[in-house]
Amino acid sequence: MVSTGAIGSAIGRVLREGGAEVVTTLDGRSERTARLAREAGIDCLPDLDALVCESDVVLSVAPPGQAEAIARSIGAAATSTESTPLVADLNAISPSTARSVEDALATAGLELVDGSISGPPPSRPGTTRIYLSGRRAAEVAALPFAGVDVIRVGDEVGSASAVKMCTASVYKGTVALLTQALLTARANGVLEHVVGDLGELADGAARTIARSATKSGRYVAEMHEIASTQAAAGLTPALFEAMAVVYAALAEQPLAGQAPEDVDTLLDLDLVLARLAPERGR
Repeated sequence: MVSTGAIGSAIGRVLREGGAEVVTTLDGRSERTARLAREAGIDCLPDLDALVCESDVVLSVAPPGQAEAIARSIGAAATSTESTPLVADLNAISPSTARSVEDALATAGLELVDGSISGPPPSRPGTTRIYLSGRRAAEVAALPFAGVDVIRVGDEVGSASAVKMCTASVYKGTVALLTQALLTARANGVLEHVVGDLGELADGAARTIARSATKSGRYVAEMHEIASTQAAAGLTPALFEAMAVVYAALAEQPLAGQAPEDVDTLLDLDLVLARLAPERGR
């Protein structure tokens, strides 16, 4: 497995629980990533060459902006070790980027299964789905993803990514809209009234906004991927290019520097918004 952040380590854990042997490399990774991998019981190898050589299937679970570079690195490792693992890209990328990843791997003689993850890191059964597409999708679907719903969406690379681009546009787009609205309400001194009027739409807003803020930096590239996907469907990319601007602004605020697991105790909405509010006049 390449990249064992919050969701990657959780996927690795459920594979282990299902009986698979899971390995990763922490070469160049943060201490947080190393801790998450250790807590998930994932075995660590010294570098990517060792990982690719030891693996039958390589799962890439990383921020979308890194997907193509990771594919090229996997291809280089496969060439240098004369290995041919099957590669599954589970990143939040557009169908066109998925095809670019496929092309990058093909130069090293590797095949791609296109994939995407919907939902949170799998901490309990029924919360997380993995969508898969491509000629060899059945081989990845057969892996023991304990408690995760695995759904095949055809033989074409790009189909699984298209599912993610559509669902993420709703999930993350809604969070961006809610954050903008509540920050504006707070700035105008009417937060209580706006939250009351929104009703269920604002339920759990403090935790949702706080956790999204900690991941806002990686969401920027995902918004660009969604914009590209919508443009390819004949729609304007302007909506999600603007969403990218929203998340880029959130990424500059103090709260964005925390890890998602460190903000679960931030239940006060005004405090969360205070740590995300830009300086007035900017």
